[in-house]
Amino acid sequence: MSLEREEPTHFGAGPAQLPTEVLQQAAKDLLNYNNLGLGIGEISHRSKDATQIIESSKQNLKELMNIPDTHEVFFMQGGGTTGFSSLATNLAAAYVGKTGQIANAGYLVTGSWSLKSFQEAKRLHVPCEIIFNSKDFNDEGKFVDIPDESLWEDRVKGKKFSYVYLCENETVHGIEWNQLPKCIVDDPNIELVADLSSDILSRKIDVSKYGVIMAGAQKNIGLAGLTLYIIKKSILTNIEKVDDTLLHEFDIPVTPIAFDYPTVVKNNSAYNTIPIFTLHVMNLVFEHLIKKGGVEAQEKENDAKAKILYDILDAYPNFYNLPVKPNARSRMNVVFTLKKEGLDEKFLKDAAERKLTGLKGHRSVGGFRASIYNALTLASVEKLVQFIKDFAVENQ
Repeated sequence: MSLEREEPTHFGAGPAQLPTEVLQQAAKDLLNYNNLGLGIGEISHRSKDATQIIESSKQNLKELMNIPDTHEVFFMQGGGTTGFSSLATNLAAAYVGKTGQIANAGYLVTGSWSLKSFQEAKRLHVPCEIIFNSKDFNDEGKFVDIPDESLWEDRVKGKKFSYVYLCENETVHGIEWNQLPKCIVDDPNIELVADLSSDILSRKIDVSKYGVIMAGAQKNIGLAGLTLYIIKKSILTNIEKVDDTLLHEFDIPVTPIAFDYPTVVKNNSAYNTIPIFTLHVMNLVFEHLIKKGGVEAQEKENDAKAKILYDILDAYPNFYNLPVKPNARSRMNVVFTLKKEGLDEKFLKDAAERKLTGLKGHRSVGGFRASIYNALTLASVEKLVQFIKDFAVENQ
């Protein structure tokens, strides 16, 4: 079987397209890694080769994101859902360890993923509240915007939170924070916790402003089944200070041992069996990005991709509808609908004939979604742009 393939133009939201050269190398390593006579998925997660992959992945990520010494990097099984579940219990414990008290976690709800994160914290009986739900700030009652900070900052200032959570890019609704809220990052007593699953490494960020960053791999940097974490070392210390008995007294759930952040870090991400092949693929993506020129080069390409795609959709306002307000439009997930009824299936069929796939919108909102993650080249997006133009002209 050949390892060659025609470069795909797949716009699925995740699991998503990966660079072909990454998959080619991963396929070879799955059969025989480092001439061991064994595949990467067959070696011990505590072997010298596996440890080297863990260390290399951490170092490459630190280089790409300019991660300061104040923060630690680790990897853990699961995806975004495992991530926001474990964040709730670990960060609630960290606040108890730091203050000896409990406080609500605050959630900035801008789409379905941040809402699910809040609902999970509440289900786990972690003290929490919604600081704002963006649905409440528009006449449509939908996730179409991020409200200006001036409209909700009084709900944060002068108040105590165990942490404040946001999903930086909402894949379902195509909404992205274009800057972090100042009232949170400027408050030294608040730890900002962010889900970057779908825009990690798509643009430069200042890691020092975050208490914790969580990112599932399967959207922008790898395969499903593994999540990366970047966490302040002080938070790890605060978690370790807490005795389980005190958490029981405060009625805060104790984190399962496999998802206890200090335990995972102390064991170099290998407390239990880390999916080392999945991490290897992630690391190959890191190396691929470094060769391209790093995050700065990728950000320029992503800006160009998003611009030409939004420009063509905006050019046909009587045919395409873009629900998200311009200031909150995602550069990773472009959502849109057709104003003319009865054409949805034809749009997908005609797109597939041009080998443009993965464009169907999330089942909860319908319409269409073009996920233009790092692996999608400018040339791929240009093909989609041409199709969008042709389809509008032919079906006006």
